[in-house]
Amino acid sequence: MAELVPIPSPGVPLTYGDIGAPIVVVLHDMFGRLPWLEPYAEALANRGGLRVLVPDFYDGYATTESDDGRALMTALTDRGAAGILSAAIDAERGDGIDAQRVGLIGFSMGGRIALRAAQEGLADAVVAYYATLGPGDPGIVPCPVLLHLAEDDAWADGADPDTFVARLRDDGTPVATHTYVGTLHSFANATLREKVDGRAAALAFARTTVFLESRLKD
Repeated sequence: MAELVPIPSPGVPLTYGDIGAPIVVVLHDMFGRLPWLEPYAEALANRGGLRVLVPDFYDGYATTESDDGRALMTALTDRGAAGILSAAIDAERGDGIDAQRVGLIGFSMGGRIALRAAQEGLADAVVAYYATLGPGDPGIVPCPVLLHLAEDDAWADGADPDTFVARLRDDGTPVATHTYVGTLHSFANATLREKVDGRAAALAFARTTVFLESRLKD
């Protein structure tokens, strides 16, 4: 894995915004906690009045190479990801503010982690970029869901957005979807210059902020 690079504050969530505000946890994609997530999280905290956490699933490493990203993702277990996410939220609530609402934003791999965590009742709202759940994750998502989808993407059998959205609606889950014309998977990852679409990413960010504000703040 020659392309792996160390990241600041390995294994420790980055934090933005005021303690006590509604919590939003941003979950990175298979490439790891790359630099683009810092301005994303900071802008979300500043514009949305939220307490934003960005955990590190890869214990201090990230990459811009797809093969290395897949290897890192494969090594991450479902239990390990769930433990890191829960620990980040529990540590933030250690100040005794147990009633804080929680939103999750996940990108690709992180989107799947976020949706699975929502199935377990960990979130009051969830945003997933280019991510769904397939037949292997049959549970109900009991909170509102916002999906940001690329126009050009590939899906495993039974995990395509139409099938997933139909399942959510059958279960009574409030869900909104947006597909961004001319975009590829990872269009919001500003570190991946060959895939990022700045206009689509900005629109998705604005929609995400409004969605989370409306569901996490009184």
